[in-house]
Amino acid sequence: MTISESKHAESTDRLGIVKLLAGITLLVSLSWEIIAGDHRNLSMTYLTIQFFVCVIFLYDFLLRMLQSEHRGRFFVRHLFYLLISIPYLTLISWTGVRMTHDWGILVGLVPMLRAFLAMFLIVEWMVRGKRGGRMRWLFAAYLFTVVVFTYVSALVFYDYEVLLNPKLEGFGNALWWAWMNVTTVGAEIFPVTAVGKVVCVLLPSLGMMFFPIFTTYILQEYMPQQSNPSPSTPSPSTPSPSTPSSSTSSSSISPASSASSSPDVSTPVPPASSASGAGVPEV
Repeated sequence: MTISESKHAESTDRLGIVKLLAGITLLVSLSWEIIAGDHRNLSMTYLTIQFFVCVIFLYDFLLRMLQSEHRGRFFVRHLFYLLISIPYLTLISWTGVRMTHDWGILVGLVPMLRAFLAMFLIVEWMVRGKRGGRMRWLFAAYLFTVVVFTYVSALVFYDYEVLLNPKLEGFGNALWWAWMNVTTVGAEIFPVTAVGKVVCVLLPSLGMMFFPIFTTYILQEYMPQQSNPSPSTPSPSTPSPSTPSSSTSSSSISPASSASSSPDVSTPVPPASSASGAGVPEV
């Protein structure tokens, strides 16, 4: 690796850490906005934090595109990353258009998707260089997805249902409701809004997809250790050390014994009517 390549790798790692911190900051600000907010208007603090986080994501996209050899191809392939990095809430507020709190929360979840992708750096760091890397990575990534998606679903459910659902008495109940649904157990809190009903359908679906991956991970981790034969039991295909091989036994036979045991096929056998000793071939 050249010096320029090493510097490029170091700058990429630093920028990845910055994106990770930005994603965590955005998640904390969204949590504070929903739990401690008035559920009617978005605060300027949340809008400002989301704007600067989106600027970091946009800077990362532009830097990677400028460093790419095929910029047009990079732009087309990573267009989705660009679309989810735009601060839509800030742009709408600059135009003077008033958006309701419900729509503001949904639009504000778009940059959270980009932050979620940045948080995968934690999962990659956790499973890097360990045995069974591919399966471990799949399990860790899916577990991380379930945890983050369940928490964000609890936030959205609480924000949309707290003013309308009489059974929802706090964010703790919303978090409990989300985990009961993702484990397909269910809860006695029933959604009354359209968004809450959509989240109520998505959570059990995600939970049902999680259990097969968990079972596959357990089999991948522990079944090879149980299926290995015992060291004291010799393998059927491996010859015993005390039993000589066929090539060794054949090579240890003397020429005289081999000649006496089987006649030379290239020498004709004399007829029985010939004189004794006249037709005996030389050895």
